Amino acid sequence: MTAGIDRIVVINDLSRPMGGASALAVASARAFRERGLAVTFLSGDAAQGDPFGGLGVDHVALGQGRLLDRPAWQALRDGLWNRAAARMVRDWVARHDSPRTVYHLHGWSQILSPSIFAALAPVRARLVISAHDFFLACPNGAFADLRSGEVCMRKPLGTACLAAACDRRGPAHKLWRLVRFALQQAVFRPGESVPVLAIHEGMRPFLHRAGIPDAAIHALPNPVVPFSRDRIEAEDNREVLFVGRIEATKGPDLALEAARRARVPIRLVGDGAMLADLRLRYPEAVFAGRLAPTEIARLAQRARLLVMPSRYPEPYGLVAMEALRAGLPTIVPPTALLATDIVRAGAGMAVDPRDTQAFAAALTWMAGDDAMVRDMSEAAFARTGALALSPEEWIEQLLGHYAARLDNVASAGVKRCAPEPQVQAATPPRA
Repeated sequence: MTAGIDRIVVINDLSRPMGGASALAVASARAFRERGLAVTFLSGDAAQGDPFGGLGVDHVALGQGRLLDRPAWQALRDGLWNRAAARMVRDWVARHDSPRTVYHLHGWSQILSPSIFAALAPVRARLVISAHDFFLACPNGAFADLRSGEVCMRKPLGTACLAAACDRRGPAHKLWRLVRFALQQAVFRPGESVPVLAIHEGMRPFLHRAGIPDAAIHALPNPVVPFSRDRIEAEDNREVLFVGRIEATKGPDLALEAARRARVPIRLVGDGAMLADLRLRYPEAVFAGRLAPTEIARLAQRARLLVMPSRYPEPYGLVAMEALRAGLPTIVPPTALLATDIVRAGAGMAVDPRDTQAFAAALTWMAGDDAMVRDMSEAAFARTGALALSPEEWIEQLLGHYAARLDNVASAGVKRCAPEPQVQAATPPRA
């Protein structure tokens, strides 16, 4: 599968695995190097240490912070069109590209901006894009009203979309999002889209709405390493577990309030802007901070269930799958694309986390019914395997998509270089 690839260039806002997209981008770079492939990682952030485990990944870093961490005027300017990011990528391509180099773009909304699509235009034929979220197809990246959490069914940049007051920061910020998305559409050209790797099949109709053709969309579930290879006997535990960024989008405050009303113990793993405030407001909760995967797996052994109370639609939910595959029942919002799969498997519940009463009632119910929790745990362990890939399967499928891009380029080259058919002039009849 790796034959014929000169180099793989992985591109992402962040080189530190702070969330699902960045963790997967870094993990793929490491896995490719372990297979002996040449890998370059282009990131928008600053290089801090070696996130690639000393494997020899060539890391080129822009040295900028996320938009939310920068002065407002810089964030507004560079979020629309980051000239420095475009120059970094354009210069790398000009100096190092080869006909057998492939490019994989993961995330760009936090630093790199829509300018990344213009910078990658010369190598578009060898590019694939991962849709870890909806920023490729929606101005606010969520297909949701960011104030109410309701799923949005509007056409991106349509009249209803333009008029919708869906931005939690107000109309001025919504206008900025619309301008950014219009710039993105102009350089991305969705009607002629490169392959888009969607992390759940349920993303397909949302991506269609932005003009991305069905043939360009390929469902590629995330790779999952379960918290445990053996079933966690959740029915013997009492603790509710939350793993994720301690930020409003992930709903840690919603989980804390529901746990308080249900009078159940809760432990939160993660870091973020809300951490200090939530520590003060909920002293009864345990805040473990940001932990390594091995430490999270150890804590999961004590959990009765995992909650993923995201305020906005989750295209996948990596932590939910890590829990389910280990036998931890999971409560997710109905807007999560995994919700139907989880409920169908009998592996958990779908509850609106904004409905504190219903959320607390679900926690109370699961805290008091050991038999039900055992049934959910066994179902999660036995019936959710098809919802994810192993890391090895994921890498194989990525390499398959890269090979297909190179094959398409080679085929196109053969067609362009084919000799013109020789047509002999007819011999005029003798008189």
